[in-house]
Amino acid sequence: MAVVTAALTLLVPVADAAARPATGPRPAAPTPAPPPGCDAARGAVKGSLGPLVDRHGIPGVAAEVVDRRCGRWSVARGVADLDSGRRMDAGDRLRIGSVSKTFTATVVVQLAAEGRIGLDAPVERYLPGLIRGNGYDGRKITVRQLLQHTSGLPDYVEALAERPVEEWRFRHFEPREQIATALTMPRPAKKWHYATTNTVVAGLVVEKVTGHRVETEVNRRVIRELGLRDTYWPGDATRIRGPHSRSYFPASDGERGGTPPSRVDGTEWNMTFGGAGGALVSTPADVNRFFGALFGGKLLPARWLAEMKRTVPADPDRLWPGARYGLGLISSPLACGGRWWGHGGTVPGGHRALGAIGPGGRAVSLALNQVPATDQADKDFLAVVDSALCPPDRTPHLKENR
Repeated sequence: MAVVTAALTLLVPVADAAARPATGPRPAAPTPAPPPGCDAARGAVKGSLGPLVDRHGIPGVAAEVVDRRCGRWSVARGVADLDSGRRMDAGDRLRIGSVSKTFTATVVVQLAAEGRIGLDAPVERYLPGLIRGNGYDGRKITVRQLLQHTSGLPDYVEALAERPVEEWRFRHFEPREQIATALTMPRPAKKWHYATTNTVVAGLVVEKVTGHRVETEVNRRVIRELGLRDTYWPGDATRIRGPHSRSYFPASDGERGGTPPSRVDGTEWNMTFGGAGGALVSTPADVNRFFGALFGGKLLPARWLAEMKRTVPADPDRLWPGARYGLGLISSPLACGGRWWGHGGTVPGGHRALGAIGPGGRAVSLALNQVPATDQADKDFLAVVDSALCPPDRTPHLKENR
């Protein structure tokens, strides 16, 4: 009725309207009620965030959801900053870790669509001599295998994790240095082995065929193309620009006498160690825009998006049961049936991110400022995706967490 009244008002002749006595400002039209089910959907997501804060001790968690029916909305629990007590906000920036892999993989596939990279071409064609020795051979590894994590290359991040954090937290790393470290490591035991090494090599392939650093190409082809104003490569800068959540990780003293370990502020970090596979800073809103554009056909022709969605089984010990991996994309089962597509990311300093799109087009992006420390915490983290992408009445296993 409010819409009809407004339309009739616009049809009143100007002279008649001017002749009427002033009656003061017209009251604002009432806000339209959300479509049926939107309040329940928001409540389900907010409820699913509770266990992460209340049961698992994560300081702050936030989610942004995009839905054709309910629009764009966000919920949060906990604090973004333990010192100030500032509330967690889905608008804050964070380090998105391995979600960066999907950005880089998208650019590689764009170049394949342009005929400049062959997905089934050997890495040796683009980077002669780079992968040689200790049983590794770039002539037997394809670009597709890099993006799919079936190359057989080990993960240099595992070598870093064995060293005291303060030895490398603030230092600069070059991609070739990280690759050289990986080539000294034993070959992984399983065919599918998640390794940031793969994406770092893929980034060098992009550099070789374009003449520009991979970060430059991601900026031009994805970030600026989509207007992702809160997404950027930090380079050697250890601080996050603009509003952001702090991030935390447990102190190395671990559990003592049943007392939880103390926290270390891990917000400041030199992310060159992650490079093309893990360095991006972003927000839940930008992550949602990115995946929405990718699956909406704005970044790749349908044929080439289909290439990204060709999956192989992932190792459940390195992801989770039922997960499959495409070209820089994770596919995972939903509790209500069907699968979501997207990617997750973790950084040592304590930020964790995830972006996912469900079969109905609803998207969710998550932000945590401490990494879940137990298997149950990880399950509760993934349960937030179910709560966001499934109808509330089709996620009965979540009710016990609320």
